[in-house]
Amino acid sequence: MKGILDRIEDERYAVILVEEEGLELILPANRLPAGSQVDSWFTIDVENGQLAVTLDHETSFIKTSQAEELMARLRTKKTGSRFKRE
Repeated sequence: MKGILDRIEDERYAVILVEEEGLELILPANRLPAGSQVDSWFTIDVENGQLAVTLDHETSFIKTSQAEELMARLRTKKTGSRFKRE
């Protein structure tokens, strides 16, 4: 399954959201792979009853690119209001 690092609370706990399962995983932040940061994507597997969390660089790159593209399109839209004042 795939999850995204939503936030780190109290510099101790990592909150990973797994949308496809509707889960919110809370792990010790020191169990995250090196290079992890907010909005990083992970592949999460269960091995011997333990969660194995690995960085998914490809998904992180794709999702970041999609978000940047969407923001660019939103910025180029008209900023004027459709509603007129009287």
